Amino acid sequence: MEYFVIIVGSIFVSNIVLTQFLGVCPFLGVSGKLDTSIGMGGAVIFVLTLATLVTWIIQYYVLNPFGLAFMQTIVFILVIASLVQMVEIILKKVSPSLYSALGVFLPLITTNCAVLGVAILTIQKDFDLLEGVIYAMSNAIGFTLALVIFAGIREHLDLMEVPKGMKGVPIALIVAGILALSFMGFTGLV
Repeated sequence: MEYFVIIVGSIFVSNIVLTQFLGVCPFLGVSGKLDTSIGMGGAVIFVLTLATLVTWIIQYYVLNPFGLAFMQTIVFILVIASLVQMVEIILKKVSPSLYSALGVFLPLITTNCAVLGVAILTIQKDFDLLEGVIYAMSNAIGFTLALVIFAGIREHLDLMEVPKGMKGVPIALIVAGILALSFMGFTGLV
């Protein structure tokens, strides 16, 4: 039951981008087209889960035992950046087709604050390793869900007549606000 609460809570109730405002740059920047948002979502799911797994291990087996917990943010940033680079190199060698599908999005994930935010929140919430991985994957799925819904709405808005002063970023911000309000309807679910 606890895992179910983590999953539903992370995806719907406390969506990382719509309620905690982490990862807003890629949310607004990549959501212009549905296919690019799906690609970015897949890359975020993979990297966020892997980064949380690695940072949890480093926190509990390196930083805490040696009294270096104060170095958490710097170490996590370095780990995430090097992890993304390593994944990019491995994918280029092992699966060129997957690399070409994700290649554009992997460097963008290095600067996605949602990855760092979830890694730090996993430690702050004192999750064990399995709970942390489930929390990370659920947050990544929630990010992808919000991104895909937002991209679909933005593609639909391109077909509609929007007042000249509202085209582009202004209407996107209004839609993002309404989308965040709609996710608030899940408050109290878990």
